[in-house]
Amino acid sequence: EVTEREINAVNSEHEKNVPQDVWRIKQVTKSLCKSSHPYSRFGTGNKQTLSESPKRNNINVRNELIKFCNTWYSSNIMSLAVFGQESLDELEAMVIKMFSQIENKQIVAPRWPDMPYGNENLSTKTYIVPVKDIRSLTISFQMEDLEQYYKAGPEHYVSHLIGHEGKGSILSELKARGWCNKLSCGYCSLGRGFGSFDVMVDLTEDGFNHIDDTAKLIFQYINMLRVKKPQKWIFEEYCNLCEMLFRFKDKEYPCTLVTNVVSSMHLFPLEDVLVAHCLITEWRPDLVEELVSKLTPDKARLVIVGQKCESLANAEEHWYGTKYGVYKIEPSVLEYWSTPDMNDNLSLPEPNPFIPTDFELLPIDSGIENFPTVIQDTPIIRTWFKQDIEFLKPKALMSFDFNSPIVYSNPLNCNLTRLFVQLLKDHLNEFLFEADLAGLGFSVSNTTSGISLSIGGYSHKQAILLEKVLDSMFNFKIDRRRFDILKEHYVRGLKNYQTEQPYQHAIYYLALLLTEQAWTRQELLDSTQLLSLERLQLFIEQLLSQMHVECFIYGNVNKEKALQMTRLVEDKMKYTDATIVPLLARQLLPKREYKIGKGESFLFEATNEFHKSSCMELYLQCGEQEPHSIFVDILSQLLSENCYTQLRTKEQLGYVVFCGSRKANGICGLRIIVQSHRHPTYVEDRIEHFLNNMLEYLENMTDIEFDRHKEALVALFLEKPKRLITQFNKYHQEISLRQYHFNRAQVEAEKLRTLTKQQVIDYYKEHIILGAPSRSTLSVHVISTAERDDGGIRAPDAEEEPPTEAEEADPNTVLNVIKKDLIRVTDLASFKSSRSLYPLAQPYMEVMPKGGRCKL
Repeated sequence: EVTEREINAVNSEHEKNVPQDVWRIKQVTKSLCKSSHPYSRFGTGNKQTLSESPKRNNINVRNELIKFCNTWYSSNIMSLAVFGQESLDELEAMVIKMFSQIENKQIVAPRWPDMPYGNENLSTKTYIVPVKDIRSLTISFQMEDLEQYYKAGPEHYVSHLIGHEGKGSILSELKARGWCNKLSCGYCSLGRGFGSFDVMVDLTEDGFNHIDDTAKLIFQYINMLRVKKPQKWIFEEYCNLCEMLFRFKDKEYPCTLVTNVVSSMHLFPLEDVLVAHCLITEWRPDLVEELVSKLTPDKARLVIVGQKCESLANAEEHWYGTKYGVYKIEPSVLEYWSTPDMNDNLSLPEPNPFIPTDFELLPIDSGIENFPTVIQDTPIIRTWFKQDIEFLKPKALMSFDFNSPIVYSNPLNCNLTRLFVQLLKDHLNEFLFEADLAGLGFSVSNTTSGISLSIGGYSHKQAILLEKVLDSMFNFKIDRRRFDILKEHYVRGLKNYQTEQPYQHAIYYLALLLTEQAWTRQELLDSTQLLSLERLQLFIEQLLSQMHVECFIYGNVNKEKALQMTRLVEDKMKYTDATIVPLLARQLLPKREYKIGKGESFLFEATNEFHKSSCMELYLQCGEQEPHSIFVDILSQLLSENCYTQLRTKEQLGYVVFCGSRKANGICGLRIIVQSHRHPTYVEDRIEHFLNNMLEYLENMTDIEFDRHKEALVALFLEKPKRLITQFNKYHQEISLRQYHFNRAQVEAEKLRTLTKQQVIDYYKEHIILGAPSRSTLSVHVISTAERDDGGIRAPDAEEEPPTEAEEADPNTVLNVIKKDLIRVTDLASFKSSRSLYPLAQPYMEVMPKGGRCKL
């Protein structure tokens, strides 16, 4: 029965992937290689391959599984990585005890040195019709397995240059011509013995009409690499960057560490396992030249993705139903690409100016505080600061939140803010790319309260970066061509949202219903009709004229350095209206959450035509952080594993099953999400049964087991951050929430330790179980209208659905349907106007609200 359950899980995952372009495109490219090559096979599996076909051919799947296990389950082709705080001797003793029973069958793991594509498959163009409105060109070259040259990394040298985004790069030239926004490049191992070197560009509308010219530019750059030969200084600069990143690497998360190490053990000698992916030591220009010599038009396969490919699609891929067409590239086009001409706009990169040379740690300030403190507070700018004394790396992290009430005041302004951010990033790309390579990261994003800038990485040249970014931001002039391209890209993104997974839609609708002010994707889309360059230029001027900035600076910085950074921002604000009339604190209040009344159950329904699965989200709104947060956390800990076991493993409702807390706008609650082939009404009924049965589980739980759960949660709360950024995010979240509860984890852990099992049961009976006096719920149903394989659409009436085998087999399953009095939400404005709002959570320390003081 476990085999059957796993087949259902695999099938459910496959169905989730069917409308996703990344899976569809990959399977088309697999299906086009030699049918004799294992790479041509179906990449995952479904009910047809794992159950129906074997049954038709009298194959017993379980016997095949056991046969497979008996053949390949052998210690000589296994690797193991264990990480723990015990000594090496203790870890070794554990490993010998647990793993020494595994038999060594002296087998050899297969290798596939044959290339997957024959000559007839090369120099082709494959046109693929996507589900989403996306456009891209990928130039793909099959390769031998390059892992063997890991010390020289020829593929890293070549992809570093082709994928460069600075001055003289392919990307810069394509952007200048208005054909592309993004480019990526790299080698990927596809199996032991073979791999693929790919150059991928996303295409603008104009770029889609210039596919041959785009490819020509890429081949011109490759030709330049051939002519200019491998440059030792570029290799050395790249090696130095890798060495620097390795030297000051942050601690890895234990899970990530063992996962990386265990796979590296199959590829590299033991002494290189920890460094092979980070350090490159051998200068082998011969390998670089050999790799570049293989990147020729006659060896290329072009994959063109776009909805305009429809007319060229004359075939359909078997597993996903993707429409595509394959054509040989005309000799005249091959000749155009192969002509060894040079392009004056393409050049090798200059030496990187952002590589840090000063890795000194600043002396620790006297009287250092345990938590962030305010070191400057005026009506227009406030700075929080904390010097790091724990991680001791030459790195710093800083965020600058530029707040303004106009950015989210209506859907049009929301769009204008978003476009400003995208255009700013786009304008700075060449500059920021160099900084990023040198371990100096920058990001800018729009939020519901403003624009957020963040800088992180080596502290040495951060001031130069910040100054450049602020100059661009405050003196921004819009380029008309980039405006048109990025506007079209943004509109396409809004339209593509409808193809996202049903569970993502459920999460989105819930936030839309409960947040004080939120614009729908459709409202944003409608208002894009009003987006114009002139309107955006005026909006930027208005936005920059009156803002409040909250800064947080943490890491290898002292108070003097933090104030110097603050001054860079302050100098830009000097000549704005905000210095004369600052924004008032009332204009900068955060968004609040709508309150569902005690005993009320609301239902919101939406449809999704792209996925065969539907989704159900049940949200139990509990209330303000105090006192609810601690109960929500412990219940999430107690219920989540059981929820997964019952609804996913036993009842086989779907692949996506989640149970956990939701904390937003100072309010917390529990949510259960199930994406399923069954109708949401039926799934909701199963969730209610699960919640009812959990009361008995809680009542029968021993005190020892309850304490074990409590301690696990306490350990999670008190786990020390492993990296500078983790600690930064914890502090920054408190500043963003305006609660400043910097020792929240310690306080909550203490509260949790005093919690009794009876208190949790009483809380469950009061807030969670169906019919509980203080229960407040909102159900979101995302109903699939896509046609299923059986030709139908799921019936909404739960009583019509026969119980599954798993339900029949489970003696605890009560199959009577639970009736709920649900209030349907049909209009957002009516729903919100009939609700009251929760108050905002108040700060935990004496900090005045940001912005100008109220004058009565």
